[in-house]
This record gives sequence, structure tokens and C-alpha cells, in this order.
Amino acid sequence: MRGLAALLTLALGTGFAPGALGASDAPPWLHALAAAPLPAHDDKTVAVILATETVLTVSPKGQLKRFERTGVKILRPEGERYGKILANFDPLTQISALHAWSIPPSGKDYAISDKDGVETALYGVMNGELVSDQRTLVLQIPAARPGSIVGFEKEQDERPYQLLDEWDFEDTVPTREASYTLRLPPGWTYRALWLNHAEVAPTQASATEVRWLLNDEPAMPIEAHMPPWDGIAGRLVITLLPPNPQDAGMQSWSDVGAWEGRLLQGRREASPELRAKVGELTAGIPDLPGKMRALAAFVQSDIRYVEIRLGIGGFQPHAAAEVFSHRYGDCKDKATLLGTMLATIGVDADLVLINTERGSVTAATPPHLGFNHAILAIRVPDGVTDPGFVAIRTVPPLGRLLFFDPTDALTPFGSLSGPLQANFGLLVTEAGGVLTELPQLPPDTNGVVRTAKLTLAADGALRGEVREHRLGDEAAAQREALRSVSRDTDQIKPIESQLSASIADFEILKAGLGNLGATDKPLDLVYEFKADHYAKPSGDLLLVRPRVLGSLAQGFLETPEPRRQPIEFTGPERDTDVFEIELPAGYQVDDLPDPVRVDTGFASYQSKTEVVGRSLRYTRSFEIRTLSLPADRAAELKSLYRIIAGDERSAVVLKRVAAGT
Repeated sequence: MRGLAALLTLALGTGFAPGALGASDAPPWLHALAAAPLPAHDDKTVAVILATETVLTVSPKGQLKRFERTGVKILRPEGERYGKILANFDPLTQISALHAWSIPPSGKDYAISDKDGVETALYGVMNGELVSDQRTLVLQIPAARPGSIVGFEKEQDERPYQLLDEWDFEDTVPTREASYTLRLPPGWTYRALWLNHAEVAPTQASATEVRWLLNDEPAMPIEAHMPPWDGIAGRLVITLLPPNPQDAGMQSWSDVGAWEGRLLQGRREASPELRAKVGELTAGIPDLPGKMRALAAFVQSDIRYVEIRLGIGGFQPHAAAEVFSHRYGDCKDKATLLGTMLATIGVDADLVLINTERGSVTAATPPHLGFNHAILAIRVPDGVTDPGFVAIRTVPPLGRLLFFDPTDALTPFGSLSGPLQANFGLLVTEAGGVLTELPQLPPDTNGVVRTAKLTLAADGALRGEVREHRLGDEAAAQREALRSVSRDTDQIKPIESQLSASIADFEILKAGLGNLGATDKPLDLVYEFKADHYAKPSGDLLLVRPRVLGSLAQGFLETPEPRRQPIEFTGPERDTDVFEIELPAGYQVDDLPDPVRVDTGFASYQSKTEVVGRSLRYTRSFEIRTLSLPADRAAELKSLYRIIAGDERSAVVLKRVAAGT
């Protein structure tokens, strides 16, 4: 390994130029990797990273030059994705050189460069092609197939907003060797912080150059319902410190908030037209919460969302008057507009920067600009109360703050979607930034409340009516699915999907929706169905499953490998079912399932089947209270899901009785 590391460093230090080789030759460092032993892996591993190196050179003016070099051996067809190089760039991060090669198992080498790439909108971002100066250069390496060695070298010039760098060294496949070199100008220093990884001392250090080396890093597997990658993958965060502390820029969350606050200056001025619109929207509404709701509804529904990322525009909103006039904007534009409208009725609000993937930013995260969304923290005046204001948290010295996302058109004012709950956001105040945890809502604000009155016939046919009230994210998801539906017949598709997951053969007799556009109310689904062969006859017996609809059990933990990562739930939730099934004449209950009651602390489940007069009544509830569950409690969750699955399959035994019995 020392020889391999020395070869990589020598090639870099001597200014190796790809053009010095033949047009199709891979460089010596990549050929050296072809002969290197592979890191430990199993037979399911799709590829292994043989070596990856990053060198960051800092100029006296704080400009950065980044050099990256990586070599990978592809082992399985799924590993061919490592033959696609994605290089993002923008006006502040330019690609100065990009070269890639492959060494197939047999035959000649292949070589391509940035001139062979395809420039696209920012890769993986919805509507990234509309308004953005962030682009992606896509380079597809030839002969990237099992048995091949692929590699690339990339140079980029960067002018960051913040003097901070992050080295992300973990991958979903094993890494044999990873190194990071920091080159500083005279007088500069640095601060290193290791996240989700044991601290590693530099292998070499001087006044102007520091190098870290990692060997045999295991793969980070992708698991269902795991936290976001940024929240669990190991990384080294480097804070750059220039000789003059006044040039250090953003060194604290307060500094980050102050920087964003300067970008907001002059953006919240209300034009006469905007003030007139506020007066029009709030006219005749006697109470302050009602006025706030009216303004929020306007921004949610009448201001079209358009993602805009042009230079500093990725962080600086457009002026509120401009957003109002054009009737479109991105998340920070909509938040700025609503904040301005609220100010005209005497309600203050602060911008909140947040990452929609809960866990990407935590209390332990060093100050940085890793946010992808903007919402509002509305200061609720003293004495103002409203039962719909559930997303409230008191943050000293600011007082009671109501957190609200104006971009989310399907979550009512006063509430928050699951991914934003218990998430960390940066409050942008006049005094600077304050990193704070957003509130977690009660479980009963999200879920499905389902009741059904059904009749069972002696031949096993089941018929009746079901009523569902969907709240919170459950209602928002259903409304989103029905947004583009134009025909009445298409409105029953979600109902068809739900029935088909629980009943093999059925017919929907009628269906209706309530409160589809009234997001401040539960979404109501009412439908009638029949299933001719629901109960299963067996001689004089009739077997009927009392849990007619809805499956709450999940099987993502049923894997042979032990759980490695925490388990993330989207949000708190409470689901309830009450099914009443009228028994057929000539039958009586012979056997009932046992009641179930489980409470793990982070979740609970209970169910009961009983006879009430001539009907079966099945009641159950399922509640999720904790949004992040440590991996060492995965066995408890697996056991809970197995109990739920068993209960959902349980049957009531009905027995035919003689007339007059």
C-alpha cells in the first residue's frame, strides 16, 4: 500500500498531464491499481474503490483548487454505474480539466476527456433545466463492465461563499485507500472535525501541507428507511482560517444567519399593490388567526412555484413586491412574500433555512450552507391562540414561533409535514442565525381514521360502506395523487388500489370524496363495495378475517443481515380502524382471535375482536411516537411488525347452527 500511495502522490506532485500519454493510454497510477489487491468484500459487492485522492489547494485570497482522482474495479453489472462521471459546476465552481480511462480485462485501454462529455441541467434535480446556472457534465467511460478498471481525474476552481470544505470518503462499496491533502498558503491554519467516524491523525503535517490517509474503509450499505446519507456517512469537515480573523467569514451559525440576513435586506418592502392585496384578502375577517390563514392560503395557491438558482440567487430571495407582481417564485421567494404580507398586519416572521431530509443537519453539524429549502417562523403575538396552530415551539428570546412552509400547498396553515418535524433549521434573525429544532406534532394530527359497516352473507359475500378520514401527510399524499385527475372515474383509483391490497375479488358500487380542496379539513373518502368470496367456507364453518382493509405491517427488516443504521419514520402517526360485520343468519361465533396489546415506547399497537349483538366488531389502533429509532432497537420493531402481521391474518370462525338453536 505504501508503494501505491507513493505512486499517486508522485504523479500528482510532478504535474502529470494526461495528454503526455498516447491518445488511448491509461496513466501509470491506474495501471498500478490494476495490480493492487482488492479490499475485503463479499460476493454481492458490485465494485470496489481501489484508491481515491483529493487535494485541496488554498490561495492567499481564499480561492480553492480541487484535484480529485479515483480508480474503481467493477465486479458486477450493477457496478457499471461507476463508469458514469457526474461533474457539477456553476459560475463559482468551474471544471478546468476532466479525464477518464478504462482498462478492460483484455484489449486496449480507453481514454476520454471533458470534450467527450454531455452538459445537462443539474443532474437529479426536478425542473433543474428551467431557471438555474448550476449544470452537470456527464462523462460515460467506455468499456465500463465487470472486470474493468475505471478511473478519472478532475480539477475544479472554486470561489466558495464559506471557507469550509468537506471530505466525503465513505461509499456504498468498500474503499481500499482514501486520502485527503490540504495545502495552505503561509499564515493560514485550519480546524478539523470528524463526523460519524473516529478521529484520524494526519499521516504527515507541516505549516503548509497536511495529509490524512484511510485504509480499508468498509461499505456503507443502503437500508430501507435509513437516515439521509449526510447524516450518517463519515466525513472530515475542514474549516479554513486566514491570518486575519476578519476575513474568516462564517465560523458560527450566528455568522451564517447574519450572512443570509444581509441578503434579505431591502427584500421585504411592501409595494402599494401588495398592501392593497393584503387589505382585500383580510377584509371582513375579524380575528388575527383568520387573517394569517387568508394570507398564507394566497401564497400557497396563487404564487406558482418555480425553482430559481442563479449565482447568489440560490440563497438570496427576490424582492417581495417582485414575487407578488410576477406571481411566481421559489421557496425562499414565497417565504419572503408571506413574511412581508404578515408584517403589514402587524405579525413578524423570520426566514428559516432547512434541509428537507431530516438528519442532514443536526445539533452536532458544524456551521455550513447545506440547506435545500426555506420556510417561515411566525412570531405568534401574546394572547393569540388557535386550535389549528399545532406547529408551535417557544424559542427564547423570540417567543412562540409557528413554523410554516408556504411552498407546501397541501399542508394547512398551522401545521407541518412530517419531514420538517423534529428537524433542525436555521432561524435568520436580526441578531444572526439560531439553529433550532422544529416541533414534533402529536400522532393524532396524521393518519387514517377508518370505519366500516358491513354485512356478511352465508355464501361468504361481504358488502357494505367504508368511511375514511385522512389527516396530515396521509391527506396530503392522497390529495397530491388526485390533483391531476380530471375524470370522476379516476377518483376511485386510490380506493381500488387500497381494496386490491386486502381483497382479491371486489367491485366498487359507489364512491365519493369530501373536502378535496379544503386542506384545513380532513380528506373524506366514502365508498361502498362488495366482495363475493370474502369469507372462506369449510364444511359447517365459515372463516372470516375481521381486519377487512388496510395493512400496517412492513417487512423491510426481514433481512438476514443485522440492521446497521437507525430507522427513520416520515412523521408521527395514529391510524384507527373500526369494522362492524353483521353476521349471516344461521351462524354463530365459534372462535375469536385473542386481543393484542403491545407498547414499545416508540410505537404501540392494539386490536380487539368481539361480538356485539349479531355483529363482529374489530377495533385497532397503531401509533408512531418516535421519528428516529436506533439500530439496536430494530429487533423490537421487527417483532412489532410480525405481531401486527399475525393479527392482520387472524380469522374468526363462524359455525352453522340448526334452526331454532
